[in-house]
Amino acid sequence: MFNIIFGIGLLVIGIIMPIKSNWFLKTFGRNNWAEQKLGSTITFYKILGILMIFFGLTMIFGLFGGIIKFVFGPLIPNN
Repeated sequence: MFNIIFGIGLLVIGIIMPIKSNWFLKTFGRNNWAEQKLGSTITFYKILGILMIFFGLTMIFGLFGGIIKFVFGPLIPNN
C-alpha cells in the first residue's frame, strides 16, 4: 500500500516538474553541474520530472523491485 501512495506522489510531482520548470528554477535555483553538462538547469528539472514519472509508475504497478534486481542484480554476489 505504501508503494502505491509513494508512487502516486512521485507521479504527481513528476508531472508538475516539466510543466512548471521555471517555478522550480526560481524556487531551488540553478545547478552548476546541470548548467555545464546539460546546458541549462531547466533541462535538468524536466529530465528529473520524467524520471520521477517513470519510477512512480513502476512503483504503482509493482515493477520497481524487479527493475532494481535486473539492473543491480549482477553487482550483488549470490549466497
